[in-house]
Amino acid sequence: MESLYLLVPLSVGAVLVIGWLFWRALDGGQFDDLDRPAHDVLMDDDRPGKSADPAD
Repeated sequence: MESLYLLVPLSVGAVLVIGWLFWRALDGGQFDDLDRPAHDVLMDDDRPGKSADPAD
């Protein structure tokens, strides 16, 4: 029973810290565009093209 006096405040503190980190990530724009990076991988052009180096 005495361990609850330590574990309950620690778990409440952990929830508050995790919640603060989550809201900070939301405000920072971490989750604004989740689809574009996935589409960029699919639209990547791997075909060899003209070289920008005139020595080639």
